[in-house]
Amino acid sequence: MSSVQPSIDPSLSGPLSRPTTADDLGELGARRTPRGGELRVWSEHATSMQLCIWDADDPTWLVKRVPLTRDEHGVWCGVSRSLQPGVPYTIRANGPRGATHAFSQSRDLIDPYARGIAQTSAGDWRSYLIDGEFDWRGATKPEVPLHHTVIYEAHVKGLTKLNSGMPEDLRGTYAGLAHWTTIEYLLELGITTVELLPVQQFTSENHLKRQGKSNYWGYNTLNFFSPHAEYATEAARREGPDAVAREFKDMVRRLHEAGIEVVLDVVYNHTAEEGRRGPTTSLRGLDNASYYRQDARGHYIDTTGCGNTLNTATPAAQRLVIDSLKYWANEMQVDGFRFDLAASLGRDEKAHFDPNHPLLKAILDDPELQGVKMIAEPWDVGLGGWQVGNFPGPSKSRPGYAEWNDGYRDQMREFWLTDIAAARQHGSAPVGIGPFAGRLTGSEHVFGQERGPLASVNFITAHDGFTMADLTAYNTKHNLANGENNRDGTDNNRSFNHGAEGSTDDRQVLSARAKAMRNMLGTLLLSAGIPMLTAGDEFGRTQLGNNNAYCHDNELTWLDWNWQDWQHELWMVAQQLIRLRRENAALRPAKFGKWGETVPTATQMDWYNKQGLSMTIEDWNSPSERTLQYLAAYTPEKEEFNRILLIVHGLEEDVTVTLPEHEGVTGYSLLWDSAADELDELELEHGPGSELRVAASSMQLFRAH
Repeated sequence: MSSVQPSIDPSLSGPLSRPTTADDLGELGARRTPRGGELRVWSEHATSMQLCIWDADDPTWLVKRVPLTRDEHGVWCGVSRSLQPGVPYTIRANGPRGATHAFSQSRDLIDPYARGIAQTSAGDWRSYLIDGEFDWRGATKPEVPLHHTVIYEAHVKGLTKLNSGMPEDLRGTYAGLAHWTTIEYLLELGITTVELLPVQQFTSENHLKRQGKSNYWGYNTLNFFSPHAEYATEAARREGPDAVAREFKDMVRRLHEAGIEVVLDVVYNHTAEEGRRGPTTSLRGLDNASYYRQDARGHYIDTTGCGNTLNTATPAAQRLVIDSLKYWANEMQVDGFRFDLAASLGRDEKAHFDPNHPLLKAILDDPELQGVKMIAEPWDVGLGGWQVGNFPGPSKSRPGYAEWNDGYRDQMREFWLTDIAAARQHGSAPVGIGPFAGRLTGSEHVFGQERGPLASVNFITAHDGFTMADLTAYNTKHNLANGENNRDGTDNNRSFNHGAEGSTDDRQVLSARAKAMRNMLGTLLLSAGIPMLTAGDEFGRTQLGNNNAYCHDNELTWLDWNWQDWQHELWMVAQQLIRLRRENAALRPAKFGKWGETVPTATQMDWYNKQGLSMTIEDWNSPSERTLQYLAAYTPEKEEFNRILLIVHGLEEDVTVTLPEHEGVTGYSLLWDSAADELDELELEHGPGSELRVAASSMQLFRAH
């Protein structure tokens, strides 16, 4: 804080001359005008407000205060010629006292719409207006159709921090993600879409700071418009927020030039202001009563488990989210969003989830967001928080939400891991193959006929929880390094260590683990729906049994690019499976078929048991009959006819299978076998009615012709 009284600039602080529009909350934030820099801030309950301008070279030195004037819609406005790109500014707001308010006229607040923010040497936050200029060099969005989409969930820093193939100053940055070695890797693997863990400016929670830890994942957003500065190169950070934004845009441009989409994991359900005793940095100090869910006594209604919940029942909070999305989709050119704890966004004024919530519908209907992928994490921790299958679906005018399918995750883990463990221990698996088949074909029982299989984002792992390798190597979590006495993280991992906890030299155990990983990769990439692969699972990355590594910004969470031979082999399996998915339309239907009808882009499904006969109720439900043959024929629209046969065997004994006889099928060509490292020594061509041996707990994919 400056010891010299800053000047008051009243000359341009009166009511602004601007055309009246129906958009009462339009153009919030700071922007340049012919009269100088203009700031517009919404607050229903504030009684006065100031724009504070700080010295560009010393952001701790306050040089000017500009009173803002309120209009009839609660928008506070002011203009100053001193408000220019590169000049730090804050907001001070005063208002009534009371249980639901948190005004303090001496507190410096971040502009909720700031396009750039940075910290001072004292740790205080400053907002920045940026010029936003950038040459996209003709790069456009790849617009990958949903049925061709393969998502790769990655952390900006963790993906490249240990990549010795790029200059050290680029590792762990936006520029590192845009480096040719990263892009070449992603293209070779075959994914279409990178989904980045939060990149909106975030900070670490106070309890982590006290422990000397940090929030590595980033689910603690400080500002909804600014790129996280710590992911930019040191050179960009020194230059300032404008350079940080340009580096982010350059990353998007280079990925787009390679045909790769960028989807952002966005956290609009809560902010970094935590509970009522948490840091007040922005929304709480501007209008706590309007921006956060709370009761009449000022107690927060927390449906996120993070201390506060954004009150999206108010038009101002809804507009904040929509404006942020439009900024990232248009100015920053990202291709889609994954909404963290999206059920909280759809809660009404009574905190009840409403699938027709104005915000959920506005996100889909806004003309400036058309063509943007929208993915919901369809739950939160509040009452009635599990809403999988209940988000708005497609209509004639627009697509609906895709949703993370946790039922898929749980079912596939159980089938390949805990069911196998139970069979070893008790002599029988607990269930048959029926539930597996329902998830394999798109979870129609969850999403319904009209929404189709592309409503389901299928995943077996994500950033939180065990890695795929750890699912096969640990029965219990190992989170002591998190500092919470192993209390944090789920205990319901549905994992199986195959006979040894953690690292082992037992070749039989290692072989079983490798096959289990191949089975899970195969299941994920051969299922109907949108597959999401977690970065590192394609080569068996481990976190040493930690299933909640959110606070580890170190080698535990950074991807290790020094692979052993088995990791190279697993990567080649993932690459092959992605290619097979791309080449076989029957594996990625856009719609569910209807009995007795021909539905373009759907698959006609026929089910056979191990004898090659139509499945019976016993075949579906018997724990001793965990073998099926899934024959799927794609109904053409824009792609050629395609038919595949997938054999799934979920017991640890080999089985003899008779290939089905089906009208129009003259033979089957083996494309992939999860029990075989190579197909060179296997018989590839088989006729209908012929017998073949299927290895214990394995999968085989054929093209039917």
